[in-house]
Amino acid sequence: MIRWFQALMPREEGFFDLFEAHARTLCAGARSLRDLLDGGPDVPEHCAAVARHEEEADRIAREVMLAVSRTFITPFDRADIRNLISSMDDAIDQMHKTAKAVTLFEQREFQPLMVVLGDVIVKSADLTAEAVPLLRQLRNNAPRINSITEQVARLEEDSDGLYDRGMSELYRGPARQDPMAFIVGAEIYDHLEKVVDRFEDVASTISGVLIEHL
Repeated sequence: MIRWFQALMPREEGFFDLFEAHARTLCAGARSLRDLLDGGPDVPEHCAAVARHEEEADRIAREVMLAVSRTFITPFDRADIRNLISSMDDAIDQMHKTAKAVTLFEQREFQPLMVVLGDVIVKSADLTAEAVPLLRQLRNNAPRINSITEQVARLEEDSDGLYDRGMSELYRGPARQDPMAFIVGAEIYDHLEKVVDRFEDVASTISGVLIEHL
């Protein structure tokens, strides 16, 4: 009976598999978001792709939450597991919000600094996807994990500057002829900058887990 019961329990390693699967959706969502910022007639298709990746990420997040409640022994604190998957899910949720704003305003052209912010988002996603597998061996991988989280923090600082410059260029450029262009542009810049913020939240959560286990 005990063996049968244990067989039903998710293995500890399963959490890492789920984290890594979610990280892959972050990378896929980030690339779809970056692609839509190139503009043109394919924007709706890329927005739909972001939505699909977000749905897959939600499914994985739900599976993690269920596994937490069903597993006796977890790789690290249950609250940390919930916080990590929630912060990761918040990042792709914010990508989806960005895509929905683009759809709402029927945008097909984007400002140059929006594209640069898209590149920052892709870099942040790639770094996150590199960091997550390292959680399997926290102590051994501590130096690299610290380096990655510091890089994500620097990217977030870069995104703040890009946001400020982008807003200034909007005000001095398109808004002079069309006030609505400023409103729409500001909304999109705000969403893009928040995506990078959410990745910094993920990095902060990973740093917290690392500190607890050193």
